Amino acid sequence: MRVLSGVRPTSLLHIGNYFGAISQWLQMQEKHDCFFFIADLHAITEPTSYGPILADNTLDVAASYIAAGLNPKKCLLYVQSDIPEHTELAWIFSTLIPLGELERMTQYKDLQKKYGSSINAGLLTYPALMAADILIYKANAVPVGEDQQQHVELTRTIARKFNSKFGKVFPEPIAIIAKSGARLKSLTDPSKKMSKSDPSQSYIGIFDAPQVIKEKIMRATTDSGSEIKFDEKNKPAISNLLTIYHLFSQMTVSSIEQKFKGKGYASFKTALADLIIEKLQPLQEKQKQLLKNKEKLVSILNAGTKKARLIAQKTLKEVKRKIGLIV
Repeated sequence: MRVLSGVRPTSLLHIGNYFGAISQWLQMQEKHDCFFFIADLHAITEPTSYGPILADNTLDVAASYIAAGLNPKKCLLYVQSDIPEHTELAWIFSTLIPLGELERMTQYKDLQKKYGSSINAGLLTYPALMAADILIYKANAVPVGEDQQQHVELTRTIARKFNSKFGKVFPEPIAIIAKSGARLKSLTDPSKKMSKSDPSQSYIGIFDAPQVIKEKIMRATTDSGSEIKFDEKNKPAISNLLTIYHLFSQMTVSSIEQKFKGKGYASFKTALADLIIEKLQPLQEKQKQLLKNKEKLVSILNAGTKKARLIAQKTLKEVKRKIGLIV
């Protein structure tokens, strides 16, 4: 099975990314043909992502992936913009998608409310590029967050429509949603998912300094009362913190509840902060070492690009023949 996924380099990864995506990737690279990319073309739909900060974030994310356990010998790791076939296929797909389908995408409607009349066209056509990212490698499975599931469904629709109109080329990929990490909530508002687009106090960055992690956890929203009990309906904030403790400790939630029975929120938060700091420390050390040798990082990405692009070129040539762009 061929697996593909990517993360935008708009900022550093948070623990929701790790448990919702990267932890899955580590298992998948052992069993499947895996393609993991840094989605810098998607990142520039956010106006603050341009310039040197984008280049720096791209290398930071590459180092983060490798520090977290991705092995370039077992998977392809590459930068989206280094493979122009993505954008060429996205243009072809944009001629197959009715405008109304793009306007109905939930993520686009949310961003339209945020940006109003200043919203850029890239945010509207984002799903066409995402479909190209996936289908140009004929991926069978796509690990994504819950907010991207609708985009994978549109990708399946595009594959089906292209195959029906021009002949079989693409598989219809399935979305793979993580069971736990994909549901991590904001530390400041447990009604929302943990997201890099929110204020930094709402998430724990994988490479946050220990003191920063401690401050964020101690300031995290809690519910009324003081009982450490998992109850997503009545105690969503403490339930979120319990989920984080479970993911880092691998203890069952009931065991964690028992461990902190009668101890109150402050004691639980202190222990949670210490646990997160301890578990993230090896990743942080490895990332620091990787960033000391940026030439090696670039060479790893270039090697991934070289292999991925050969596949992308072959698929694009097949597509162009099917639709008549190659005589």
